[in-house]
Amino acid sequence: MGSASHRAPSPLRQPETISSPQRSKRAMILVLLTIFFPGSAQLIAGNRKLGRIAVSITMLCWLAIIALAALYFIDRSIILGWVAHPNFQLFLIIVLGTLALGWLVMFINTLVIIRPKLLAPGMRAIVSVFTLAAVVATSGVFVYGASLLNTGRETITAVFDKGPAFDPIDGRYNIAVFGADSGDNREGVRTDVAALLSVDAKTGKSLLISVPRNFQSARFAAGSPMEKIWPNGYNCGDECIFNSIYRNAETEHADAFPDTVKNIGAQAAMDALEGTTGLPVQGYVMINMAGFEQFVDALGGVTINSGGWVPYNGKYYPNSTVRTHWFAPGTHTFTGKQALWFARSRDFTDDYHRIKRQQCLQQAIIKQVKPQTILSNFTSIMSAGEQLVETDIPAGQLGSFVSLAEKVSNEPMTRLTLGAPDFERSFSTYPKFDELQERIQSLIAKQNKPKEDKPKKSKDSSKSAESEETTKASEESEDSTDVNNAPKLSNSDDKEFTKPDGSPITEEYLVNLEMAGYRTLISEIAANNDECSVP
Repeated sequence: MGSASHRAPSPLRQPETISSPQRSKRAMILVLLTIFFPGSAQLIAGNRKLGRIAVSITMLCWLAIIALAALYFIDRSIILGWVAHPNFQLFLIIVLGTLALGWLVMFINTLVIIRPKLLAPGMRAIVSVFTLAAVVATSGVFVYGASLLNTGRETITAVFDKGPAFDPIDGRYNIAVFGADSGDNREGVRTDVAALLSVDAKTGKSLLISVPRNFQSARFAAGSPMEKIWPNGYNCGDECIFNSIYRNAETEHADAFPDTVKNIGAQAAMDALEGTTGLPVQGYVMINMAGFEQFVDALGGVTINSGGWVPYNGKYYPNSTVRTHWFAPGTHTFTGKQALWFARSRDFTDDYHRIKRQQCLQQAIIKQVKPQTILSNFTSIMSAGEQLVETDIPAGQLGSFVSLAEKVSNEPMTRLTLGAPDFERSFSTYPKFDELQERIQSLIAKQNKPKEDKPKKSKDSSKSAESEETTKASEESEDSTDVNNAPKLSNSDDKEFTKPDGSPITEEYLVNLEMAGYRTLISEIAANNDECSVP
């Protein structure tokens, strides 16, 4: 009967008892075990106590990964909420850093168990290089992940406010969106883009209400310091337009606001949106135009279907004072600079045209900002964050908003402009608040109704519609005379402007028209450049 001391030596624990090829095979097996299940190499060939601890931690990690994967498929909004929260990000950074260090220790211990001196010189180099590559692929990836999370956490902490998340009001989140135009050659901030995004918290159905920059007599929310100063609305003539409220509050009435208000101009503009629309405004996001370019580039561009010719400024054409270039109708994937031109262009058109294009662009960006897009462009998006956004939304709100953004991107967005074309052109100067608030409530009520099949049009009604369209086109044709004999047709789905010879409009043709001074004709051709959609 043999005792334990007379058992055959284990080749895994005593490599000196086996041949050189077997030692090489043993070394590669131990490294592979450490890669895929840290601690298992120590259990079978080294310090069993250390191995048991490492294996237990490894099993806990795998169980956590499986649980998170299951939760992701059951309700991924919970996962997105955790990942977007700075405190959870800090927890993950600590966990990833600890695991990276622990994995590195296990690889070093595995090398000690392998005893490289017993290997052939060539195999010794192979095992060393393979182990180093394994360390980079495991601990290195964890360190890189922790670094990315830290970048995101720093950006979120710098951009977003502190404090608890807020609940929807009457089932909706209402967030003000401002586009800040504060160049070095301008005094103060001008909110040339002002809108209220109202989103149903359950369905993600959204209503984007855009306020023209020249909107007058804006009302302020009850109890607002500006409401006490302007009890009859922001009305002092042509100077009192919506985009000056921000600057007026900051420069003229800052002492009327409590010290707790961090951004007086933004608060005044929010109060104006609330008083004007009748919807309670819960927070604001102010987008810096310069940062906007970088953000769109970080997303990989933004895709838009443009319905008409949109002008933008470029290099001067040879031997001319013309520098107008054109985005043609059709589908474009814009860079940041191009998207900014598309959103801000109003040459040959007016503010109402660019408002509709801005609404379209905002919808396209919301649709494109998805978790996979953020993850694949994380570093560049985060680096653009501080330059792009100022907000009073708390960081704790990000989780619910990231989840809600997915719902919003999958639902059609209802858009309303408090001016033309949704109201008469004089509406921005002489607004009827009861009418606009009734329209807003009507649109919200319509979103809450279940979808119904549209009734089919009768043949008579179809003929009537065709007759009205033909009459309208005929009237437009009779009312205008083209100075260069180009046929005057409406820019509708089935008719469009053409050159005098009937061929399609081109950028070169538009440039030649401008060189010849036919600006009125160009304006007519560009009249439908507010038509756009999100593919």
